[in-house]
Amino acid sequence: MIVFDLSCDSGHAFEAWFRSSSAFADQQARGLVECPHCGSAQVAKAPMAPSVGRKGNQQVAPAKPSAPEKTDKVAGGDLPAEVKDALGKLAEAQAKALKSSTYVGKKFADESRAMHYGEKDAAPIHGEASLADAKELLEEGVTVAPLLVPVAKPDEVN
Repeated sequence: MIVFDLSCDSGHAFEAWFRSSSAFADQQARGLVECPHCGSAQVAKAPMAPSVGRKGNQQVAPAKPSAPEKTDKVAGGDLPAEVKDALGKLAEAQAKALKSSTYVGKKFADESRAMHYGEKDAAPIHGEASLADAKELLEEGVTVAPLLVPVAKPDEVN
């Protein structure tokens, strides 16, 4: 996956994820890439700073949630404007919540249990859990909820 900084003909800047550079070009040619702010299909890549790896002795900063690839097309036509707006607000709210959350990866169930049972200090976390693990956590009274908008894992951020 690769993230591109994009901008529309109205000057709005945003970023989007694509499988590859050619996938972006293909989706752009088919009119599937639109500005999330104004809906313009006149979108181009914006100048980007290169990603430079960190030194091995530096602490990793929490990953910034990224916007999922945007599509306003559904079976039978376009999404209603109200739905587009609601989904955008939902993604923004989730991104804001994740800023103060720590990614724990596949240790999510264990970390959640440890906090629930007082073995660790309570803190906002997010990570990965199987459906079976999530059901077990809920049965134990551990409060968990799925992320509604997909986010990239910190080790997969470009």
